[in-house]
Amino acid sequence: MMEWTDRHCRFFHRLLTRRTRLYTEMITTGAVLHGDRARLLGFNAEEHPVAIQRGGSDAKELAASAKIAEALGYDEVNLNCGCPSDRVKSGFFGACLMAEPARVADGVAAMKAAVKIPVTVKCRIGIDDQDEEEALDTFADAMIAAGSDALIVHARKAWLQGLSPRENREVPPLKYDRVFRLKQRLGNYPVILNGGIASLDAAKQHLAQADGVMLGRAAYDSPEILLGTDPEFFGETAPVQRLEEAFEKLIPYIERELAKETRLHDITTHLLGAFRGKPGARAYRRHLATEAVKPGANAWVLRDALAFLSSEMPSQSAA
Repeated sequence: MMEWTDRHCRFFHRLLTRRTRLYTEMITTGAVLHGDRARLLGFNAEEHPVAIQRGGSDAKELAASAKIAEALGYDEVNLNCGCPSDRVKSGFFGACLMAEPARVADGVAAMKAAVKIPVTVKCRIGIDDQDEEEALDTFADAMIAAGSDALIVHARKAWLQGLSPRENREVPPLKYDRVFRLKQRLGNYPVILNGGIASLDAAKQHLAQADGVMLGRAAYDSPEILLGTDPEFFGETAPVQRLEEAFEKLIPYIERELAKETRLHDITTHLLGAFRGKPGARAYRRHLATEAVKPGANAWVLRDALAFLSSEMPSQSAA
């Protein structure tokens, strides 16, 4: 979810669920060690529990950046060994590391020695021509031996040769059964399922055979799904009952961020899918997309966009 689940996105999602764990976009070790930490790593206290997702392969750099993340207050460090983008391959991190389980294990062990918070790994079931039965077992065993606290498995292969990053999210078939077999073999070791989970009903079904599920694009494209997570999985009421209530709580955050010279578009870009399929949603999206990028755009742009939704709602007399 590179360039998607930034701090603005996560703050918005936290307004919809108190208990779901949020993950940052993947941030490289180089960016953590040498980049603008306030911009790249900063987060709001309201985001907890929040995990930082990392990209890298050098054990010393992974350990050093994990210590920084812990000091900043993150609840978990997650090493991404599943992203198939070209940028990731050229930097030797992401899915290509599934061919290097020993190297990844060294990095995990170094992080475990450096921090007290959980260290987890996200991977695919295999890459390219790997035998997915052997490759995933070998990789998982190496992570466990290194001390990893959990494994998050995207139930697709990643084809680093021949498929684009987008195609890698859609073309390789989902093989949930392979992940479930891994869970059965590993016993009590936590295995979290990821990939193509589009509804809470599907998530509940998968939880019969996995320790957790990760929602990515489903939550980003249709954030309303998050309103059901606390009631369905944690037995608690959601923080709000309707998306509109979350938007009211978001307005003060927007105003605080604008005072810090954050661009309105940097926040509202994560809101475009919020009312997908509802009356007025197209006009709402168009207004946000065109007005939020203009100089001087403020919170009234969002209020005006929301008005398109209410204006399209049928009246009681029409009902």
